[in-house]
Amino acid sequence: MDNKYKYSDLTKEIIKAFYFVYNKLGYGFPEKIYENALLIELSKKGLSAEKQKFITVYFEGQIVGEFFADILVENKIIIELKTVESLCPEHEFQLLNYLKA
Repeated sequence: MDNKYKYSDLTKEIIKAFYFVYNKLGYGFPEKIYENALLIELSKKGLSAEKQKFITVYFEGQIVGEFFADILVENKIIIELKTVESLCPEHEFQLLNYLKA
């Protein structure tokens, strides 16, 4: 994999884990099922992963709120799980805001 992107190798491992879980479970379960299965698979790969990780959001140095990331891997990558037929712009904006936080 081309390493011009930050965390490329880690991202590759997460994607492999996701596809393994999805191919085993298939389509149609609630997000919590995929979250739990993905945590198991990430752990099997030796990756540290926290579910429902509390993240504080700051603006101009002051706390303006907080949210829970579905999964935080190696304290570097946020996984936002969606069990929808297709992603809509609101999902993309949500993730971009999570990354800013």
